[in-house]
Amino acid sequence: MNYSHFITAVSAARKASPIRLLTELMQKSPPSLISLAGGVPNPNTFPFKMATITTRDGTTVDIGEDLMKRALQYSPSAGIPELLSWLKDLQKSLHNPPTAKFSPDQGQMEICVTTGSQEGLSKVFEMLINPGDNILLDAPTYPGTLAALARQYNFLIIEDDPYYFLQFDKPWAPTFLSMDADGRVIRTDSFSKILSSGLRIGFLTGPKPLIDRVILHIQVSTMHTSTFTQLMIAQLLQQWGEKGFLEHVDRVVEFYKAQQDAMLVAADKWLKGLADWHTPAAGMFLWIKIKGVSDTQHLIMEKALQKEVLLVPGGAFNIDSSVPSSYVRASFSLCSPAQMDQAFQRLAELIKEAV
Repeated sequence: MNYSHFITAVSAARKASPIRLLTELMQKSPPSLISLAGGVPNPNTFPFKMATITTRDGTTVDIGEDLMKRALQYSPSAGIPELLSWLKDLQKSLHNPPTAKFSPDQGQMEICVTTGSQEGLSKVFEMLINPGDNILLDAPTYPGTLAALARQYNFLIIEDDPYYFLQFDKPWAPTFLSMDADGRVIRTDSFSKILSSGLRIGFLTGPKPLIDRVILHIQVSTMHTSTFTQLMIAQLLQQWGEKGFLEHVDRVVEFYKAQQDAMLVAADKWLKGLADWHTPAAGMFLWIKIKGVSDTQHLIMEKALQKEVLLVPGGAFNIDSSVPSSYVRASFSLCSPAQMDQAFQRLAELIKEAV
């Protein structure tokens, strides 16, 4: 497939950073190499020597002195090799993409990215892909139909799927990536919801010609994702293996499913007749449509705060936040069942006052 049609002039003109290439070359070279090239700090000057991290299941991740020196140093823009290798195997196992019609050197590849800024990632895509092109940015809903349309009308699909691992029922829903027979999907995944939101680690999977362009943009922007957090996750995943990782995912899903059930009980108790909602298939949120309220902005941002209950008004998710919305979003991530019950009681009182 010819991707030049989708790549902006800025992205097409981007060249690899010579300094970054030297840094990555140094890391691949034998210890006998004498390098006077790299502008990397001497890790012996860093105050951090070693660390031991213990997970809730008792797994111990030991970062010894040598590994700590590597963890605190610059690393490849695409990500550390052992983590990329693990992620590639995981994607093949989970999404089982069909035999690609594109050549092996243009096959799918992974890249680690920081999830610290949604805006920053959006800017990468803005630089990468021509704004006049047909691009679909979406979480997977009807992947079979849209994959066929992408092929028919020659557009790319950016599959943003941060809640993939928080699906409540198995088998999990099919993904665009699993149906990508000709290299039209760039998929974004995140560890934020299942390992740690603070570690800021995500990964992209997509056609090599496009991911190569992303790497070039990273070289002159963030340079690379945190080496320490990459190594920490890589060490843990290598100890767990895919089976252990998926068992952890199952435990996380079990927790959020119980939280969801508790919120649904509270909603049924207090909001029946006042609002409508649907049981979520994944994630950590319940979307609620308030009856008789055309715009929830004032209700939530002023009245609800006075009653000490906080939700997100639906207008916050509109492209134009000034457009009225009768929806609110409630998170069942942190609250206890008792708190959910009390929160919806307060919300019900507010709705009755408003209508």
